[in-house]
Amino acid sequence: MTDTARDDPQATLLRLRGSIDNIDAALIHMLAERFKATQQVGLMKAEHRMPASDPAREEQQIARLRRLAVDADLDPEFAEKWFNFVVAEVIRHHTAAAGG
Repeated sequence: MTDTARDDPQATLLRLRGSIDNIDAALIHMLAERFKATQQVGLMKAEHRMPASDPAREEQQIARLRRLAVDADLDPEFAEKWFNFVVAEVIRHHTAAAGG
């Protein structure tokens, strides 16, 4: 433990929370960029009457993200849950774009 943390845990807490806030902001911006890309995919799928979901692609992505999670020391179950949550929203957007 550093002298600063030992001397002023409140300052350390504020510093750590500041880092968390910055990471959260970055995640929001990255998700916004991801959804801009998936909106383009949804419009293309609607235009060409392609299905809103692609189960084979989703399975490949789950496997890939699980491997990345393990490499990053993140629970792969959490990574998969996150991905499934995001994909459900993407499919909802794609279905809406197709008029369904």
